[in-house]
Amino acid sequence: MARIAGVNIPTNKRVVIALQYIHGIGAKKAEEITTAIGIPSERRVNQLTDNEVLQIREMIDRDYIVEGDLRREVAMNIKRLMDLGAYRGLRHRRNLPVRGQRTHTNARTRKGKSKPIAGKKK
Repeated sequence: MARIAGVNIPTNKRVVIALQYIHGIGAKKAEEITTAIGIPSERRVNQLTDNEVLQIREMIDRDYIVEGDLRREVAMNIKRLMDLGAYRGLRHRRNLPVRGQRTHTNARTRKGKSKPIAGKKK
């Protein structure tokens, strides 16, 4: 199992797919990394040489913000919005949808399990 950016990536998958297990690397960035290093798209992780793994690791460390640093940056951005008292920060603080979704119905994933209201009988 190859370890890149603190994540054990699966060995039996293609390199482009396996790189997406790293937080902050999606399909586009994984494709960029493999083409820059010159790894064919059908190559699997267990077929990589140690040198290629080292090149991937160095490129990710040099060019991309991933894993802990990215999580920390996102958390700091959310905290900044809350401290400013911005509308988006208030929505984060109240655990409601942030991007303008409907909350009269739906939004159960964000709001949690529905709470019964006392005295609401018909």
